[in-house]
Amino acid sequence: MTINPKLKTIDCKPSIKIAAISDIHSNVFALEAVLADIDDRDVQQVVNLGDILYGPIAPKQTYELLMNYQACQSKPIITIRGNQDRQIYEATKDEIASNQTMSFIYDSLPLAAIDWLRSLPFDYRLNQQIYLCHGSPIDDMMYLLEEVSSGTPSVREDSDIIERLAGQRAEVIVCGHTHIPRTVTLSTGQIIVNTGSVGYPAYEDELPTSHKMQTYSTHASYAIIEGIETSTGLCWQVEQLKVPYDYQAAACLASNNGREDWAFALRTGRVMPTS
Repeated sequence: MTINPKLKTIDCKPSIKIAAISDIHSNVFALEAVLADIDDRDVQQVVNLGDILYGPIAPKQTYELLMNYQACQSKPIITIRGNQDRQIYEATKDEIASNQTMSFIYDSLPLAAIDWLRSLPFDYRLNQQIYLCHGSPIDDMMYLLEEVSSGTPSVREDSDIIERLAGQRAEVIVCGHTHIPRTVTLSTGQIIVNTGSVGYPAYEDELPTSHKMQTYSTHASYAIIEGIETSTGLCWQVEQLKVPYDYQAAACLASNNGREDWAFALRTGRVMPTS
């Protein structure tokens, strides 16, 4: 294809550029690589959509890295909570004792980290155009984009996604929770961006029905969202980024902490087969 040299380019300039991360799940190795990548991309704001410290890898080190990184930034990371952040600070003594991973997390984390999780908001309106949530605007455990009744994810019908927005009308809605990187444009003109997971590329769950979420990749995922002013108005550019990191180190810690299922997922991007 040839391009007509007489065609004029659209006059445009950057308006806002954010880096959106989610679902770190205590994977300090993946987080360190993602934050280094973000530092090279001249973003104005970093946002974190939750599920931060739950996992059998390195919850204390993940918390410390986030706090140290935030202390060096001109703007603090905007952070909301995920369902497994709630699971940590809502855990009873019996739940901690019966859950090996939760017991490991409580043994690892300082009280300040648990208090920090408890202080995080459910959602956040970044500005007039951008809204942040973990799962959906009404439920941190709801899959906003994916239907999983077949056991594997497929994108919901346009009307089903709009219904799950529950009246949220922001131009760009950024979510996580499913660990599947995805960008969907609705009939309303709204854009839904799922950042994927920084630290846990595949999992299996029994709710709302038995299903597997798999990226088939060992990379850490996050998204860059940029609003650009043009002569016709604000347009949105979305980059879904996949960052390499030392996943073997993360898998080794997961295995050492009794979670071979996590170790397999980290090494393959797939759910571990059942025997």
